[in-house]
Amino acid sequence: MTIYTGRGDAGETDLRDMTRVSKTAPRIEAYGTVDEANALIGTAYPTGYDDLDDVLERVQNHLHIVQADLANPDPDPEDPRVRPAHAEELEERIDEFDAELEPLRSFILPGGSETGAALHHTRAVVRRAERRTVALARAEETNEAVITYLNRLSDLLFTLGRVANARDGVPEQSPSY
Repeated sequence: MTIYTGRGDAGETDLRDMTRVSKTAPRIEAYGTVDEANALIGTAYPTGYDDLDDVLERVQNHLHIVQADLANPDPDPEDPRVRPAHAEELEERIDEFDAELEPLRSFILPGGSETGAALHHTRAVVRRAERRTVALARAEETNEAVITYLNRLSDLLFTLGRVANARDGVPEQSPSY
């Protein structure tokens, strides 16, 4: 099997149900941005911390479900779908990791250690994926659990970025106004 097909040369691609759409369609923008976020997680992984790595590996697998869900305008019951339990799992991880951090007293600048900065960068791309998915949901039927998941994922990545920086001994910096 060859990696190239030539089917996208005219600016169109297939959805999961084989519907042909423009590569700039809102659905493609949404799941393409999720793909970008997933690739960015790969720049932070491995972190050097087993517990962070376990969570990031799980998230990368979740993001494949998110993409499959977004790529399918008319899912069957057995198709991959984001469920409320996916976001609940993230909330549990946020609470666990947040317990080891100093409470936030102000906004912080994204950055820090190599891992911390990569996680903050990924968080920003997940926020864009969330915005793209909200735009899609305003135009077409979309699984609302995807939006909740992406919102919670950005919170998790923010928390993990803080944890990585704290463990790496990199102090947080607040913006100056």
